[in-house]
Amino acid sequence: MTQRDMAGFLNIDVKTLRNWRKNKPNLYKIIIQGFAIEDAIKKAEENAIELKKIFEGLNDKK
Repeated sequence: MTQRDMAGFLNIDVKTLRNWRKNKPNLYKIIIQGFAIEDAIKKAEENAIELKKIFEGLNDKK
């Protein structure tokens, strides 16, 4: 996700996000981590669905 994407999601100007990065590094870090966690959860959910399909496919062949 780009800074522009993040700013749009947060409904703030990109300059605000850049200022936070420079002047409030802890806040910026928390925001970036939040987006990373959200992305990781989405990927984990997709992987779980794929694993379930594989498992069901193996059981169907028995």
